[in-house]
Amino acid sequence: MSNDQTVQSQLTLVEPSVMYEHAFKDMMAEWEQTGEKIVPFVLRMDYDDFAAYVSMLERMKTEPTGDRKTVNSSTFWLMNAEGQMLGAVNIRHGLNEHLLKIGGHIGFGIRPSARRRGYATRQLRLALEEAKKLGLERVLITCDEDNEASRRTILRCGGVLENATFFNGKMVQRYWVEL
Repeated sequence: MSNDQTVQSQLTLVEPSVMYEHAFKDMMAEWEQTGEKIVPFVLRMDYDDFAAYVSMLERMKTEPTGDRKTVNSSTFWLMNAEGQMLGAVNIRHGLNEHLLKIGGHIGFGIRPSARRRGYATRQLRLALEEAKKLGLERVLITCDEDNEASRRTILRCGGVLENATFFNGKMVQRYWVEL
């Protein structure tokens, strides 16, 4: 096994917990310094009261959201063997009309300093396993047409382009992955 494969095999998805507060805030401090839009959306929620934030993520699995843009979802954080948080993924349990057009089942992101190392691909593959456990048979994953890194990640994980659609001033590509 190569060193890269060893590192990849040591990456795990963990469910949100207050025990990861330091690692989470370290990741977010780095990400926020970039000024870029942070994805998935759950990372843009207020986490000042970290215990309340983790509790909200737990409730999002089963409680109706009441928002036309959201559905019940599960969030996972990508951790390495050293306890550093590298990214996050949000898996929506189903799609509503809005998410069928834009957003899809899975949103994912990797902290800036951990990019271009294959972590997004490993994270998405692990997320697809979790989606299968939720009973999903195929998932929709979208990305902005100009997001080459996400496009390549989705393709590496079996994504098949259905189409591209114009949304909020950007072309968004829609990919399906059979589980």
